Amino acid sequence: MELSNRIKGNYDSISVNVPVKHSKRSFGEIDIIAKKGNRFDLYEVKCSYRILKAKKQLSRLKRYLKLENARSYFYCGSSNMLVTV
Repeated sequence: MELSNRIKGNYDSISVNVPVKHSKRSFGEIDIIAKKGNRFDLYEVKCSYRILKAKKQLSRLKRYLKLENARSYFYCGSSNMLVTV
C-alpha cells in the first residue's frame, strides 16, 4: 500500500486492513492503524475524495475502540492527498 510505505518511518508499528469485530458482528475495518509510543493514529483510505464518509467511519470506530484521543487522517488515492480529520 502506497500510504503505509510513505508513513512507515514515522511509527514504531503499522497494521494494515484491520478488521473490527464484536461477537459475530463485523463492525468494519480500519485501513491503517499506526502506533508511536503509546499514541495511535488511524487512517482511512478512499480512492476518491469522500472525506465526509471517511470522517464518519473514523469517528464511529474511535468511539467503539475507546480511542477518542487517537489522531485520524483521510487519504485520497486519486490525488495522493493526506488530510487530518
